Amino acid sequence: QVQLVESGGGLVQAGGSQRLSCAASGRSFSRYAMGWFRQVPGKERELVAAIAWSGISTYYADSVKGRFTISRDDAKNTLYLQMNSLKFEDTAVYYCAADNAFIRLRDGRPDYWGQGTQVTVSS
Repeated sequence: QVQLVESGGGLVQAGGSQRLSCAASGRSFSRYAMGWFRQVPGKERELVAAIAWSGISTYYADSVKGRFTISRDDAKNTLYLQMNSLKFEDTAVYYCAADNAFIRLRDGRPDYWGQGTQVTVSS
C-alpha cells in the first residue's frame, strides 16, 4: 500500500511558477513509477507528467512540455512537479499517482491516488 498526500497548490498569476509536492508513505517508494494528473470539471482526468522508478524515463503531455518538470527524491519519498510559465488553462485539481508499472500510469490506470490539490492560475 502507498499513501499519497499532495501539497503546494494555490492561487498564482499567469506567467508565474509553482511547485507541487507529493509525500508518499508506505513501502518501497523507489520501486514505483509516479505521475501527476490534472482534472477540470466536466473533463476527464489527464496525465500531465510521469517518471519511471529509475528516474531516467519521463513523460510530459504536449501542453506542458518545456514548462513543467517532474522529479523525485527517493530519500525523502517525495515527488515534485515544478510548474513554470503558468497559463490560465493550467487551472485544475492536480493529483499525484503511483503504480509499479509505468505503462499503467501512461494509460491512466494507476493503483494509487492522492486526494488532489487545487491550482488556480489567474489571467
